[in-house]
Amino acid sequence: MRGPAGRRAALWAALLSSVLVAVPAAAVTAEPPTVREETARPLAAPAARAPSCDPRRASPRPSRVDGPAVRRIRERGHLVAGVDLNSYLWGSRDPYTREPVGFDVDLVRAIARDILGPDATVRFVSMPPGQRIARLKARQVDVIVRTMSITCERLTEVAFSSVYFETGHRLLVPEGSPITGFDERLRGRRVCLGKGSSAAELLRTSGTGARAVETASHLDCLVELQQGKADAVLTHATLAAGLAAQDPTVRLVGPRLDTALYGVAMNKDDTDLVRRVNAVLEDYREGGGRSPWMISYDKWLAPTLGARPQAPPRAQYTD
Repeated sequence: MRGPAGRRAALWAALLSSVLVAVPAAAVTAEPPTVREETARPLAAPAARAPSCDPRRASPRPSRVDGPAVRRIRERGHLVAGVDLNSYLWGSRDPYTREPVGFDVDLVRAIARDILGPDATVRFVSMPPGQRIARLKARQVDVIVRTMSITCERLTEVAFSSVYFETGHRLLVPEGSPITGFDERLRGRRVCLGKGSSAAELLRTSGTGARAVETASHLDCLVELQQGKADAVLTHATLAAGLAAQDPTVRLVGPRLDTALYGVAMNKDDTDLVRRVNAVLEDYREGGGRSPWMISYDKWLAPTLGARPQAPPRAQYTD
């Protein structure tokens, strides 16, 4: 990458590598990577999964009727949002202003404005994947907008909005790697993934014989890859593309392995807030090519993911 764009990407990369140190320990837990041998198993539905579970249709219809959760946010005077501040293009700190920016951050600000008005204040809490559900259940945050996929297992513990983005897992490897896809070439190889991420279950049930290297985040996985401590990174294609944009010595290989549906996560008891966020998302998708969703996509994601999709994911509801 050359010219101003290359310098900008390099600046972002340098900033992101420093954010892991700059974020308070209360928000991000530094954990040493662990390696374990994965045992291949046939694909099977986990016991917690309900037979009728459909991640695309797992959220109630929109409403702007205030309830306890929305009133609690108003009384406090600010929204507390769990995000990733180490994810290039999705959530990170602007290298000049130090303000949180990115596709997920834009959505957080839209939610805050809808509840609190145009001058809404947001307290952004950066957290690794493994802390998301526990912090929601403890009410340490109101919402989590952190490239978090809706899964049947997670739906037993937290509530989700309607789908706001669709992606899937892909492999990221160093240039020159013999790994070309999610197949037998992974046997005995070290595959890095974020602790508490949906990639863990995908690798565990893959039957590839790969070894999992777990770190606090996908950005830590890039460091493991650069230092030769991992042979590949397994993460969402959206996040892998951001890593590749920061480091031209790595590349994505193989097709998308599955479908991951991003939703805004909330406490399971905060039904009024879930409906309110769904109302925000309805407005966020409206407007065709000039919708807030499309404008944010063009600004943050188009440079790495390519041309915008024809439309944002269509909302489906349980009621």
